[in-house]
Amino acid sequence: MPYVRRHADGTISSLHADRTPEATEFVDSRHAEVESFLALAHERERADPSEFSRLDADFVRVLEDVIDTLIVKNIINITDLPTEAQAKLFARKSFRERVSKNSLRLFEPTDFGDVI
Repeated sequence: MPYVRRHADGTISSLHADRTPEATEFVDSRHAEVESFLALAHERERADPSEFSRLDADFVRVLEDVIDTLIVKNIINITDLPTEAQAKLFARKSFRERVSKNSLRLFEPTDFGDVI
């Protein structure tokens, strides 16, 4: 037996078990609008986990860049960070350097001239 809160366009924005100042309209739980709202909410919850992993990895890279910038500008020292954080930063930097050294270099000079 949900009470609903609606957007300005009349669509349901949230469901509430009890009446609240924002949710005063009672709608039967089997009503098509309620079922549609719940189906949409369930669909959002099933978001692709790999997308979250990609976003997390991108965000970690941003944090690394922020830390590097703060260190370069002498706002913080690497030694201001906890030992574990220092170790993780150095490990990631080392790994990225190794990977970039082993990556395919299309525009590097070769013995064959400027050939790709």
